[in-house]
Amino acid sequence: MKGEKRIAALWLPFWPIERFYRDLERRHPELPERPRALARAGKGGVRITACDNRAKAAGVEQGQPLPDAMALCPSLEVHPADSKEDRKALQRIARWCTHYTPWTAVDPVGRDEEADGVFLDITGCAHLFGGEEALLREVRSRFDGLALTVRCAIASTPGAAWAVVRYGHHPLSIIAPGGEAEALRDLPVAALRLDKATTNGLVRLGLKRAGDLYGKPRAPIAARFGADVARRLDEALGFEREPISPDLPDVLYRTSLSFPEELTQIAHIEEAVLRVAGELCKILQREQQGARWLELRLFRVDGDVIQLHAGTGRPSHEAAHLARLFREKLAQAGDDFDAGCGIEAIALICVAVEPLSPMQDSLNGNEARLHDLERFLDRLSNRLGRERVLRLEPRSSHVPERAVAYIPAFNGITPAMQGWQMHTQQHRASMMGGTVPRPLRLLRLPELVDVVAEVPEGPPRIFRWRRIAHRVVRTEGPERIAPEWWRGDRQQTRDYYRVEDDDGRRFWLFRDGLYFRDNEAPRWFMHGVFE
Repeated sequence: MKGEKRIAALWLPFWPIERFYRDLERRHPELPERPRALARAGKGGVRITACDNRAKAAGVEQGQPLPDAMALCPSLEVHPADSKEDRKALQRIARWCTHYTPWTAVDPVGRDEEADGVFLDITGCAHLFGGEEALLREVRSRFDGLALTVRCAIASTPGAAWAVVRYGHHPLSIIAPGGEAEALRDLPVAALRLDKATTNGLVRLGLKRAGDLYGKPRAPIAARFGADVARRLDEALGFEREPISPDLPDVLYRTSLSFPEELTQIAHIEEAVLRVAGELCKILQREQQGARWLELRLFRVDGDVIQLHAGTGRPSHEAAHLARLFREKLAQAGDDFDAGCGIEAIALICVAVEPLSPMQDSLNGNEARLHDLERFLDRLSNRLGRERVLRLEPRSSHVPERAVAYIPAFNGITPAMQGWQMHTQQHRASMMGGTVPRPLRLLRLPELVDVVAEVPEGPPRIFRWRRIAHRVVRTEGPERIAPEWWRGDRQQTRDYYRVEDDDGRRFWLFRDGLYFRDNEAPRWFMHGVFE
């Protein structure tokens, strides 16, 4: 059944050639005007992949062998085609079109030719631009400013919009809801997005127009050409759903702002970011949600889109804090930030959110200090990178080097503090209500030391570490830590000692292994230093 959705289809018939020469003429404005084309090697030799109006007037066509094209137009200027760059540039155009709707997608590739169009789901968006007709006129005016030829059509289905924009008689077309069947009736059967072999086969049978398929028995056609013919017809007429799947993250909340004059100064852009952040935070506060991951899109006049990302360790709906994260992103870009000819619109998108529960400030101000620390970690993580700002989190292990792990501080600090409190409580319980001091400085890896002890199982009396001999005057221990048998490694039982030398320096050593059990000659290691 037909839905209430409205789909706009944009077709750029000369997209590859116009994109290529637009960039070329920027660098070399003195180039003479002549017929131009792009070519690529394929089956049967080098063939034309795109050409401009001058070349078409001379008889050059897409898919034509290059020698034939040169014979028809000796003055033809030919350059190698780059399909990968064309695709990337078309994706940038699709992102730029999110200025009109957050739901855009490049025309899916699946036909014989390369993608050269964009779909826009403008359901509920057209009235923001004065209606569908005003929206199409603005889109065409903007593309004219980009030196790109565009045709536009609006329909209730992507298939109908695609057909009319490519095979219709007008560059700007609007199909009223329910008028898809009448609009497609006189269009060629190729407008149903069928491959060339199927199209040629239908034409040979006398089914030249899309309307010729109306009411025809489907079984014979499906038996000869497959199910694509009926499926494409149903999609165009709205009897079968055809979703548009953009390669973009889900948009949970979005605010945008357009400017009557382009912004070129960083200070003006920062002020605009603060305004859209304020509007977004009003929505988040009303929904009791907090932002965790945001995307800022800056729409340039030349059709490019600058994307910046920022995140928070805990859910937040503070406009000043969110705007400051992006202000630092802009400051970090510095001279590398390129606004082109100016920024005409910005959009702030909330990609990930979490419920924001109310929090009461404590009387001693600890919650306020914790909140300030979290905002500082957000700024630091967004400036240096999430993987470069780390914190320690406790793990369930008595082995010192396995008792903690490094995780991004970006994940928030409140769970970590709760984890440390639980870790301390468990450690005290395991020590029968007491506590065992640990060194503030723990070596990344235990270092081998030479030890002289009075008895084999006793504490050290003299040890040499890093070529310096230390005479022990006080000793505490041992503290025995058994190996974790479930890991399956060869770790042995450790006896830890806290020792103090004659200069007052305190160390944390352990004997790796037990005499007459694990090893005949256990080794000693330095694991930490008390300060």
